[in-house]
Amino acid sequence: MASEFDIIIVGGGAAGIGAARQLAADGKAVLLLEASSRLGGRAYTQDLGGHPLDLGCEWLHSGDRNAWVGIAEASGFPVDRSDPPWTKAHPSIARDEDAEEAARKAFGDWEERLAQVAQGSDRASDALEAGVKWNAYVRAIAGFMSGMAPEQISATDYLAYDDASTGKNWNLPLGYGTLVAASLPSSTALRLATPAERIELTAEGVAVTTRVGTVRAGAAILTVSTAVLAGDAIRLPAGVDPWREAAAALPLGRNEKIFLEIARDAAFAPDSHAYGDLRDPRAAAYSIRPNGWPVIEAFLGGEGARILEEDGPAAGFAHVAAELVALFGSDVASAIRPLAATSWSRMASIGGAYSCALPGRADARARLARPFEDRLFFAGEATHPFDFMTAHGAHDSGLRAADEALAALRDRHRLGRRDPLAAA
Repeated sequence: MASEFDIIIVGGGAAGIGAARQLAADGKAVLLLEASSRLGGRAYTQDLGGHPLDLGCEWLHSGDRNAWVGIAEASGFPVDRSDPPWTKAHPSIARDEDAEEAARKAFGDWEERLAQVAQGSDRASDALEAGVKWNAYVRAIAGFMSGMAPEQISATDYLAYDDASTGKNWNLPLGYGTLVAASLPSSTALRLATPAERIELTAEGVAVTTRVGTVRAGAAILTVSTAVLAGDAIRLPAGVDPWREAAAALPLGRNEKIFLEIARDAAFAPDSHAYGDLRDPRAAAYSIRPNGWPVIEAFLGGEGARILEEDGPAAGFAHVAAELVALFGSDVASAIRPLAATSWSRMASIGGAYSCALPGRADARARLARPFEDRLFFAGEATHPFDFMTAHGAHDSGLRAADEALAALRDRHRLGRRDPLAAA
């Protein structure tokens, strides 16, 4: 493995690939180190049952300003701009429309109260009204959004994302993960299954130690998840503790998916949606036959996702099967069978879904995004001021970190040329 590069990127997710694209456009020699055996990070498309299913991020949120849309179209990836399935309830469900309206109103009222809470405790749970029977629904939706219970959500942070979102949610039929993984520039040197074990500052820049040797560069861009950064998997230079503390204030939430194969296509209407028990904070949201495929995708957040984390996939399958039977009747049990379940929280190289600022800690995002000694730069969805939790936020943070690293290298080169001692 070559040992000298301009910049080393640690982490091959959307942020790392975004940084690599920016650096390649500047003609820099770049090495990307990825701990796992694949690219994409939390963007991961897998062929299941003959269909490209996204195990991680799936929707081009704020599609009208999402950088991945332009990348997709320039690369020949189709973009589906039609309304997402959650706008189309499955026609055969016996719905209690009054209950649904009351639950949605309770959620809207909770969101409206968040602005006031942000001025005080900043704890999103303080916007819940005691005794309201739809609080379980609010908890479930908050779990989908942030992966956390409201007690652990900063109201300020939640509102920053909500205010910036354009509400345009588009889809990539070939898979978000497929696009992200395919977008690494060919000029970038790539080493998969090569986790960074130690990063040290040197007079020339940085030295990154891996199990197969040490590589050196003028700078490094660290794009690992906050769970990894706050842990001890990578030994970082002395003085980085404030960055680790910022990462700890932005823990990854719990969000998982369960996929079920439909044995009888006629059992479900395509491209539709269903929601589990309105009174259960563990309820799942169901995307039914997306793109017409014979598949049901169950999305679980917060307390629902903990079923998979703590009790395993069999318990998760049992939970969603019971919800589907309650929604569609007992005959549905013979029409579905388990296909796959995710385990993001159990993956050592990731450790969860996406970041959520703890109450009173929304400022941790800006603190985490600061460069360290003009040698080490930080990117990832957690460092974006308002598009956190998204692949486009991760991508854009990679551009920002790449630009910071390029500026630091230019400044160092200019100062070095002016310093007679450095030139000697």
